[in-house]
Amino acid sequence: MSPLSSRRAAAPLRTALGALAVALTAASPAPAQQAPAAPPQQAVLQVPYTQFTLPNGLNVILHEDHTVPVVSVNVWYNVGSGREKPGRTGFAHLFEHLMFMGSGHVKQGEFDRLLEAAGGDNNGSTTEDRTNYWIDVPSNALELALFLESDRMGYLLDAMSPATVDAQRDVVKNERRQSYENRPYGMASIVLSEMLFPENHPYHWPTIGYMPDLSAARYEDVVEFFKRYYAPNNASLSIAGDIDVPATRRLVERYFGEIPRGAFVEPIAPPAAYLTSVARRTIADKVQLPRLYLAWHTPALMAPGDAALDAAASILAGGKNSRLYRRLVYDMQIAQNVMAMQGSQALGSVFMVVVTPRPGHTLDEVQKVIDEEVDHLRGEPPAPRELQRMVNQTEASFYGRMEQVGSFGGKADQLNAYYTETGDPDYFAEDLARYRALSPSDVQAVVRQFLVPDRRVELRVEPEKK
Repeated sequence: MSPLSSRRAAAPLRTALGALAVALTAASPAPAQQAPAAPPQQAVLQVPYTQFTLPNGLNVILHEDHTVPVVSVNVWYNVGSGREKPGRTGFAHLFEHLMFMGSGHVKQGEFDRLLEAAGGDNNGSTTEDRTNYWIDVPSNALELALFLESDRMGYLLDAMSPATVDAQRDVVKNERRQSYENRPYGMASIVLSEMLFPENHPYHWPTIGYMPDLSAARYEDVVEFFKRYYAPNNASLSIAGDIDVPATRRLVERYFGEIPRGAFVEPIAPPAAYLTSVARRTIADKVQLPRLYLAWHTPALMAPGDAALDAAASILAGGKNSRLYRRLVYDMQIAQNVMAMQGSQALGSVFMVVVTPRPGHTLDEVQKVIDEEVDHLRGEPPAPRELQRMVNQTEASFYGRMEQVGSFGGKADQLNAYYTETGDPDYFAEDLARYRALSPSDVQAVVRQFLVPDRRVELRVEPEKK
């Protein structure tokens, strides 16, 4: 999914644009006796920012938003599970846990205690492509947030021990059991990645890692991973909210300037990932109903076709008025639910349709209907109203997310996302324009090109036999 959808949606503008600079260009009012003036042009969406780079290579983005007295400190590290190696998976996600366990000048447990005392909140997340951390605080606690964030960037190893690594390794193992191994249909996503991508591809293994790799990880391996990827020259710091830019810059230089630069991190050069036929597999799970997964390789995030495939997913199964939902769930009543998504990623995306049949109905029944609807979209473009509905929903989500500066998906996070993905932190208008410019024929074209029936993955999850 693009930044406009659930992954990193940059939400829409609020009407009172305290946080944004919106330039409105309109025709000058005409005298009463003249013809009416032309309608005003569409607003130009801008998120003003100040950007600079510290001598150690840390990229810094500052954005003022005085709507509410809140500040978000957001850090993106250019390391996700895609940077791991076969046999050493799960390190990126393991560090998401270790980064909250104390650092050189912050004792274990103090990170959360200090932030909660100041009225703040924090969290992090890991994907195949990046790891991010965010701290939301009242604006008068900005210096505290910068101290905490800089201390774990520069001095995490001073507090990390083999015992700490072992403890968090066990936490991650339990998370894998809860989120994948013991969750209904939980192993499907892991199996899908293994079927879609070759063994040496960065997307082949799961972000959570493999259990044997987590067990085999040595303390020395973890230290090496941190030194290589958790350096300022491999990170981007975004601060958005109720700030004074010159004063905030001085604080950033004070707290982050002394952290030494790390070694150069080379770009990933993944092997090609493609399918030449239909790959089929059936797995058993402790579930009551079977489930069908259909998946195709599609263009990477921001690449041509990415936005049009977002539209195709919405038209097929985006809400109760979508084609598959209406036909499978409402009209025929043979499915419990159905969804479709364009899972956008930096090195290549995956388009997926997932459906669970109702009791008494089979996977063959629902797959037949899915194939018919994809064939229909392949042979004839969608109605303009279907596409416009998707664009309207996308804009609403886009502007809604922009109403907040912090947490996951707010403006601080999105500035880092756009910088990482395009090199331009203020890519808001260009991103939204990808969707506004779509035509029905664009959607038909990407379905024809990428959602081909003879080159896809078909994964079936069947209930375990008693």
